[in-house]
Amino acid sequence: MSEFLSENNACGQNLLNIVSVGNSIVAEILRLKEYVPSIYRLENAGDRQKYGDIVLDFSYFKVAEAHEKKIEQSADLSDLDLETRTNHLQLITRFYLAFQSVHHYATDLQQFIEELNSGYYIQQTLETVLQDEEGKQLLCESLYLYGVILLVLDFHIPGDVRERLLIAYYRYSGGDATPSGDESNIHDVCLLLRSTGYVQTAVGAARVATSQSAAGTELKYPETYFARFKFDGNFIDLVLARLRCDDIYNQLAIYPHPMHRTTALSTQAAMLYVCLYFSPQMLHTQGAQMREIVDKFFSDNWTLSIYMGITVNLIDAWSHFKAASSAIANVVTSAAIKTLCQQQREQMQKTLQKTQEIVRDGVLDEAFVLEHANQIIVLMRQANVLLRWHCLHTSPAVFVISASGQQAAGQVHQLLLQQLQFEQSKLYNLLLNCGQLELTVRELLAELQCDREARWSRNREEAMQYLRELSEAFAGTRPLTKIEANPQLQQWFAQVAQRLHKLDIGKPQKAGRLIIQVMQALDEVQEYHNLHANMLVKQQLQETRDLLNRMAQLINLKEDIEIHIQMISDFSYAWQLLQRDFTAIMQDNIKRQPRAVIGIRAVFLKLASTLEVPLMRINQAKSEDLVSVSNYYSTELANFLRRVLQIVPETMFSILARIIQLLTNVIKEFPTRLEKEKLREYAQFEERSKVAQWTNSIAVFTKGILMMKTTLVGVIELDPKQLLEDGIRKELVNHLANAYNLGLIFIPEKGKTCGQLLQAKLQALAKTIEGYRRSFEYIEDYLRVQGLRILLEESQRIINYNVEKECNCFLRNKVQEWQSHFQSQTIPIPNFLPLQGDPSKSNNFIGRLAHELLRCTEPRQTIYLDLKCSWYDKRPPHAELLAGSSFFSVLREAMAPAGLVGLERLYAHMLADELKRNLDKLQKNLTADRMWCDALAQMTKELESRDFPGELAKQPIKYYQSYTQRWLKVWPTLLDWMLSLGQKQLLRQHIASELSFSSKCDAKLLENTTDTLNRALMLELSSNTQLCDEQGVIMLTELQEILQYTGNYEPLEQIFLTTKNTHNMSLFLFLFSIAHVGRLQHSKNTGSLLPKSSKDAIDCVPLIMGLLTILQQFHKNVKMLYISYMCQYVVTVAEAQLTDKEMLGSEVVTMLHFLQAFVRLAHLPLSVLEQRIPNMILNEFDYLSTPVK
Repeated sequence: MSEFLSENNACGQNLLNIVSVGNSIVAEILRLKEYVPSIYRLENAGDRQKYGDIVLDFSYFKVAEAHEKKIEQSADLSDLDLETRTNHLQLITRFYLAFQSVHHYATDLQQFIEELNSGYYIQQTLETVLQDEEGKQLLCESLYLYGVILLVLDFHIPGDVRERLLIAYYRYSGGDATPSGDESNIHDVCLLLRSTGYVQTAVGAARVATSQSAAGTELKYPETYFARFKFDGNFIDLVLARLRCDDIYNQLAIYPHPMHRTTALSTQAAMLYVCLYFSPQMLHTQGAQMREIVDKFFSDNWTLSIYMGITVNLIDAWSHFKAASSAIANVVTSAAIKTLCQQQREQMQKTLQKTQEIVRDGVLDEAFVLEHANQIIVLMRQANVLLRWHCLHTSPAVFVISASGQQAAGQVHQLLLQQLQFEQSKLYNLLLNCGQLELTVRELLAELQCDREARWSRNREEAMQYLRELSEAFAGTRPLTKIEANPQLQQWFAQVAQRLHKLDIGKPQKAGRLIIQVMQALDEVQEYHNLHANMLVKQQLQETRDLLNRMAQLINLKEDIEIHIQMISDFSYAWQLLQRDFTAIMQDNIKRQPRAVIGIRAVFLKLASTLEVPLMRINQAKSEDLVSVSNYYSTELANFLRRVLQIVPETMFSILARIIQLLTNVIKEFPTRLEKEKLREYAQFEERSKVAQWTNSIAVFTKGILMMKTTLVGVIELDPKQLLEDGIRKELVNHLANAYNLGLIFIPEKGKTCGQLLQAKLQALAKTIEGYRRSFEYIEDYLRVQGLRILLEESQRIINYNVEKECNCFLRNKVQEWQSHFQSQTIPIPNFLPLQGDPSKSNNFIGRLAHELLRCTEPRQTIYLDLKCSWYDKRPPHAELLAGSSFFSVLREAMAPAGLVGLERLYAHMLADELKRNLDKLQKNLTADRMWCDALAQMTKELESRDFPGELAKQPIKYYQSYTQRWLKVWPTLLDWMLSLGQKQLLRQHIASELSFSSKCDAKLLENTTDTLNRALMLELSSNTQLCDEQGVIMLTELQEILQYTGNYEPLEQIFLTTKNTHNMSLFLFLFSIAHVGRLQHSKNTGSLLPKSSKDAIDCVPLIMGLLTILQQFHKNVKMLYISYMCQYVVTVAEAQLTDKEMLGSEVVTMLHFLQAFVRLAHLPLSVLEQRIPNMILNEFDYLSTPVK
């Protein structure tokens, strides 16, 4: 590291930190671009209609007070605004901090320049910094990075979105301070990052909104954008001068060939392009300077990468600048393009052939690399120059600056492709060859450099041994055939061996000269003494010469050769082009030849090496951002590799679909026992042969991807086996999610009841899922993965994710996509748009299924028979709609236990939402409404008096009716709510029952273990509170989740919200009950209470379940008081009826049946009633209600 960057040099360290922060800001913008909340884009009419009044741009500043008043005066807008703030403030704050860091970067750089100019740094000025090797690089990079930040921000986060995010932060945080406690400069940030009017469309064309000034001139982009923050003019001029005149990165030494000049200066050219926008006058008027710039940097290179693959085409980027567009037009003439294309075409053919020859199996080895190191470097350089030029110029630019200039750029592009006779397959082959060559050479060089000294010493010892053997042979002491003794040669070979012993690799120049001299001397001795006549001596001399030659090659192997390869093989310009233009050809190549993944691995390692570009300065500054930035780029690259290799699972699944079809619909399962005569019937040779062929194809793909070695992509290690499993999971998730989404669409069909339609849909879905299960069970050994485990885990994750999304409707603080534990970037669960015209307005399939179940069991149209656990149609002939046990068994087969648990959770959220909304209103009326409170207080006083019923209730039915009639307008709404609660609780009970039954059959050990643990913990909790600490709560929560899957819970015992206890609730529900029980009658055929009229919208069991659900939210005394009121009613009315008519009326009989059902469903002992009702009435009410003849 140079003196300028030493730790005690404040000037260098400050500048390095500024540049490091600039690279971190770019990474943060690129990271955040995927997390812009959809409501701030306002891309669809629904979002605009719903959020248009609270998601605002800078026009808000003009009418801020009026708009805030409008939101405050509307309850709906206030709730929506609060919900938006709760859900998005954390993300909005992070966006604001990123925007604020852009302004901080500019002010820090401006302050640094001012400090340089004012002499703050001793012996350092702007000029001296620009004279230093590292100083001029960093100073130029600092201005360049600010320009890149502005362009990247405008490219990925449009101006209108930025304004909405800034206004949201301003409104929700007050705009006075940042989360770190610093004073906010939000007004400066807003001025800097307000909308530029630039819009990048999906097809790559740009649209820049223009405004007409008084003079009628068009607003220029991006010069006015860059002019929003003013830097010192001298600083900009000096940076531009240095970029124009110097080779600041010393690249010309690495690219000595004159034809490679523009490639050598390509990084500097990109910096110059960006920095020129800070001096638009030069682009507009300085024709001579622009011609000089174009001739030096862009003579054959008019498409460039400004940062990590964001490419621009100078023809459209400079179309609004007179001098610049004139200069570039001089080099993109038809004649120049034809000449250039001819040269490139010839070079491509030659280089492709050379690289193809050198990367063949068996060519590249250590000896070849050592002998031809220089030629290999030359070939690499030529291949990378060609690769860069073709990738940039044969692909449309990523960042289109001007729509008007794009037309001219498109014409040049078409001419170039035509003259070049461009074939993408050739370019792809060159890329593969280049990547494989670089990877192999790097690995060999790394191995050689690792044990270079040991190899050199070993070769020297072997050479010395050969020379000593020759010396002994010419001394006559060794019995070699036909060698006469020669004292002179004996002495000479011994002296040469002694000289070799003194060689030291640490002195390469001296050792190299001596080795060359020895090799020449050996040739002369062999020639002079005619030693080649003896084959043994000749062989010894040849082997000695080979060893010396290898020693010379090892000396020539410089340590900086790998650095040269790193710089030559820069591939950062293709960061985005490779994803956009080469993904399809890579996948097609893999599909045709699975072994191709080996070559693709080399390409990705080549791309991974470019991570050094954004990380170099961050690493030099020892910044804490190094981990997060490197992790971001590594993750992006790893995800790209996964997308490319996803073609393998896609192809596998297309084959697997055919296997599923045969296994599910055609091939019969062998029974346990089979008659010999039926063997041929079950053999099905042709079908099984097809399955075998398709299975082999899948195995070939598996083998192909597993041939790829473990690959370190940046800081992420990718294991091929894990890649294969992730790919299979991703494809399986897509198929399963699609099956659930399409399989659970409910469209009424003529001739089918909703129950029949629902059951048919679930059976079809169950068959589809069973097909996947059977095929995965069959194929898992050939895929080398645990197929059934993957199927179970992914189906569970899909269901849980969709349940979470559906439950968001009932939550104020919603779980966002990026917060979900079930969503994954590696294996994403697809989101489907809600069905148009869906009456339930559900977000996904789980919501549609839940609402369809509710529709089929609607208490207004159905009767639930408790003894048969089934729902029947109220209308004659009372057809069975849903048979509880068999239907929920089909539901479990289609949705798995996870689906049942998901439905149960969704119903629980619905119940919690209904209870919160309605119970709050009910409690408010019971405590605050004067009419309600006075009536209930009076009745309480009367019922609790010692004289009751006395004279007050001689006719008890009329007495009670005098109170129930006061709420006649309330009862219908309350009944609907009560039935709705009961319906959902009934479904939850059936789900729990099905889960319990299936777990006892399929997971007996788990069910028994968790049940025992649950009982032990309940006993422990009753006497000890130690389990209420953090670890205990975690354990209880985990156990509760398992208990849900085993069905070991009681839905009616769940408490959804906290309430204040009041006896008025018991009395009010009692009045509600006696007002509605009279609409029921006991049926001896069914043993249950049924509506008197089939048109009556009431059903006994859902009604009781609803009452129990509400009472469960209060202390148990409220429930017991309710029962006491009901029993008091029975006793009072029974006493009056027996006194008057000597028999019980239907009111008492129906109420007693109702109370018995209530106690049974509440799991209360019968003694609760026996304590409050005389045994004679309770046990003999059927007899007492029989007329006496």
